[in-house]
Amino acid sequence: MAGLPARALAALRRRLEAERERWILWLPVLLGSGIALYFELPAEPPRWVGVAIVGLGVLLAWSAMAGVPVRPLALAVIAFGAGFGVATWRTAQMAAPVLARAYGPAAVEGRVVEVTLLPGGRRLVLDDVVLRGLRREETPARVRVSLTRGGGERLATGDRITLIAALSPPPGPAAPGAFDFQRFAWFARIGAVGYAVGRPTVIQAGQPSGIIMWIDELRRRLSARLVAVLPGDAGALAAALVAGDQSGISKDTMQAMRDSGLAHLLSISGLHISFAALLVMGLVRYGLAAVPRLALRYPIKKWAALAGVLGALFYTMLAGAPVPAQRSFLMLAIVLLAVLTDRTALTMRLVCWAAVVILLLLPESLVGASFQLSFAAVVALVAAWEAWRPWQVRREAGQAPTFMGRVGGYLSASLFTTLVASVATAGFSAYHFNRLSLVGILANLLAVPLTGIWVMPWGLAALLLLPFGGEALALVPMGWGIDAIMWVAREAASWPAAATMTPAMPGASLWLLTLGGLWLCLWRTSWRWWGLAPVALAMALGPLHRPPDILVSGDARLVGVRTAHGGMLLSSGRIERFTGESWVRRAGVEQAGLWPVGTESADGRLRCDALGCIYRRDGWRVAIVSKVDALVDDCDAVDMILSLVPVRRRCPAVRQVVDRFDIWRNGAHAVWLQDDGDLRIETTRQARGERPWVPRPETRPRPADAANDGRGSPGRREERPRRNQNLR
Repeated sequence: MAGLPARALAALRRRLEAERERWILWLPVLLGSGIALYFELPAEPPRWVGVAIVGLGVLLAWSAMAGVPVRPLALAVIAFGAGFGVATWRTAQMAAPVLARAYGPAAVEGRVVEVTLLPGGRRLVLDDVVLRGLRREETPARVRVSLTRGGGERLATGDRITLIAALSPPPGPAAPGAFDFQRFAWFARIGAVGYAVGRPTVIQAGQPSGIIMWIDELRRRLSARLVAVLPGDAGALAAALVAGDQSGISKDTMQAMRDSGLAHLLSISGLHISFAALLVMGLVRYGLAAVPRLALRYPIKKWAALAGVLGALFYTMLAGAPVPAQRSFLMLAIVLLAVLTDRTALTMRLVCWAAVVILLLLPESLVGASFQLSFAAVVALVAAWEAWRPWQVRREAGQAPTFMGRVGGYLSASLFTTLVASVATAGFSAYHFNRLSLVGILANLLAVPLTGIWVMPWGLAALLLLPFGGEALALVPMGWGIDAIMWVAREAASWPAAATMTPAMPGASLWLLTLGGLWLCLWRTSWRWWGLAPVALAMALGPLHRPPDILVSGDARLVGVRTAHGGMLLSSGRIERFTGESWVRRAGVEQAGLWPVGTESADGRLRCDALGCIYRRDGWRVAIVSKVDALVDDCDAVDMILSLVPVRRRCPAVRQVVDRFDIWRNGAHAVWLQDDGDLRIETTRQARGERPWVPRPETRPRPADAANDGRGSPGRREERPRRNQNLR
């Protein structure tokens, strides 16, 4: 037994030595691990921690120079520390004031830096903001305002405007573990969001300043031109495919694209960037080839490659530079750089260096769904083709290509890539969106070739014709292809069980999915199949993760309870609709019902009256109090009180009291009533910790009654209305 660890270590060393050329592929993984650890911490670390980790790695590297065999470990520590440090630095760099409390409706003045078309209006991002009554150091650097009552049709990037708007701080997560919009807003330097109650007034017409604002304005005008030729969803999809603007797509069409597994077509990525680069390269190379003096004396292929890089860069910026587009551009740039330097690029290393650049420049992108889905698909595709290519070469050796063989090869390749990408992204889609498409392979087999062969060439032709006003010549046939894609999406989405809802998965599932997928794709020898074990464990944890029994929103305006059959009942169908939709999706159900009024729910768990509700589960009795009068009886009759109003009395018999002030301090609450009699409560503040993007509630004393030690006087029971005895 004493020699077993030594033999295992020796076997591990042999396997690693056999994979030496693949070690570099783990560089972005180590960078990402440092970034992930930073975002998982419960409190903001000192800025010197990342530097200290890098310093430790440098010391290890110095030891390696002295003969100690720790060089790989030293490089791993340096990469990990660099990721941790760059995330810490980026957070500090993006710090900006955040609105402390609700503002308005009142006058808001600012410069338009972004205009986004929405199905029901427009959404503006303003900087250089002036809010009356707030000091400069309290005023957000940027605010986001929605225009839903008209106006804004003639607004342009750079205009200085004033409008009457109601603003509030960026909202927190709908539930513990849900999407953190406050973190997103922090890295976008958006300190307030809201809506306009009137039309904006331009007080100074301006011009976009800087390349970013100029390109944003160009994208807005391009989208408007596309929608003018192709009205409705066809124009909105054209704007998404050409300019990366998905905001105008109707909710029903977007849902059909998601359910059919075609939503990825709307994200500017490899297909779009490659077409743009190839178009520019082709025009430049064939244009120069038409001049024999240039073609014979100069390296026009390299000139065309350089032009392709610049064209792809412009198109990436025109599309708003989303993470998939950044990854695609970086990979394409490395390929064309290899053309310029007469070298051959290694495909998986392209993905590696693209990930390194993005993580160093935008470390916060690691925790976003876009980064994870994009790189999961590309890494899996490259690994699959690395394994497929030798077999394909052997199969085609000595065979003359035929037309039918090429068609069959194209169809099999499309099916293969669709299958690989769908499997690679399925777990991440389930984690982030709680939805899995079961018909995506068939829908993609039809829609992807249609997009590549017909839609995108006409879209790029429309870009070339745009300066001359002839874009309609290309957009009309492009619209035919878009109509066909929408038909495929709607037909596929209408099939029974086209998409299935999945309950929220624990955070451990995301870690296991990532680790298992990387292990499976980055190694080449047989031990790569060990990666299937963590992937299987990640998927198994999902069904074991029980959704909460009770949810309450951070403003205490909406409460949801879980039914005996796994459904959900909401206290309102009009208030906090976005929060309710998030809860329903995370519960893994299609839709929620409403609370019974003066009666009992179908499963007998919930009964309500004018003062509140009583929720029962496995011997638990929870009072959901909406009026303070309910506390008179509930204090003696329930195990837990969840009060949407302040509790100013003591309830000695109650195991747990959560009132309006607790919700105000700690954000949305999730409650699990355990079968073994234990009670578990999780809040969004507890789940996120004390981070810069998590607002701290103002210090405000709890309203108290001195006669009752801070919980108020119970009052005389005969002066308050008695609750319906059937509720208890």
